[in-house]
Amino acid sequence: MIAAGSILFVAVLAFQILYASGVTETGFASWLPVLYAYILWAASIVVGQVLVRGERGLRATFVLPAVFFTVALVIFPTLFGFYIAFTSWNLGSDAGRVFNGFDNIRTMWNDPFYWNALTNMVYYSLMVLVEYAIAFGLALILNTEIRARRFFRVVFLLPFMLSPVAVSWMVGKSIMENRFGPMARLARALGWDRPAFFSDPWIARMSIEMMDGWVFIPLIMILLLAGLQALPKECLEAARVDGATGWQTFWRIIFPLMLPVSITAIIIRIIFKLKLADIVINVTSGGPGGATDTVSSFIYREYRDRSNVGYGTALAEVYLIAIIIFITVLLVIGRRVARRYGALPTVAQS
Repeated sequence: MIAAGSILFVAVLAFQILYASGVTETGFASWLPVLYAYILWAASIVVGQVLVRGERGLRATFVLPAVFFTVALVIFPTLFGFYIAFTSWNLGSDAGRVFNGFDNIRTMWNDPFYWNALTNMVYYSLMVLVEYAIAFGLALILNTEIRARRFFRVVFLLPFMLSPVAVSWMVGKSIMENRFGPMARLARALGWDRPAFFSDPWIARMSIEMMDGWVFIPLIMILLLAGLQALPKECLEAARVDGATGWQTFWRIIFPLMLPVSITAIIIRIIFKLKLADIVINVTSGGPGGATDTVSSFIYREYRDRSNVGYGTALAEVYLIAIIIFITVLLVIGRRVARRYGALPTVAQS
């Protein structure tokens, strides 16, 4: 059953690929037969596992549907994207997809706007450390016995409940509007004659970062707050009895114990930061002169304004590979740092 399903799926897939590539003149009008063959192949593997392995195969049926779902909606589109990355495909042209080898990669290598967007992503990613420091301070405050603590927790979470698109219009287009916005009026009252939050490159970057940080700092804060509430009270009480100051307690006890949560929060925030596009697209469209551009917003404009699917997909695939490598390195470094401070058990201890 498994062999028959596999042979059928491979045959239908190869047949359709040859037709779509122009090698053969006969084929299916759409990719639906390939989808049906894939579903049949997945079902044959699930049933075959139960028939061959019995109880172990039955347990595998709880995992295999999720695996096949991931293959269909994640792995296959990614592989198809790699194929598109090596083609010249402009929606405004009647030629359709035309294989062009490494032309898109060479164009990307000589594209100063793409490298500028990558440089901006380095700046935006480094600002996560500032956001982490602010979120940690807020989490420490909200973890103490203050009045209306629950009220402030809800208030600080409100920005995270908003859509970045809503924030870009509510803050970027209204509050930070150069002529009549409240921020512009306050800046003029403080001595800034002609306030322009999105005209100067560095001021524009800082403005974009402030809006994005305002939305996502509550996410880091709530993760850190959950970690603070899970800390063993005995350690903090022992430090207090031994006469440790607040800074000593934080630096020698709280911070090392919070490292696993901190590393997780930072990596999650960096992943969100690497996808930053909504605010940039709606407020500045990457301007002035690409100063606020991110890779995601640049790729979006490559699709929307130039209809260049082949080149845009090549940029997206290269960016995906860079993200995978970057996050993997961060995970390795974070684990080593946590072990160095004793927040994670070593291999021998575990």
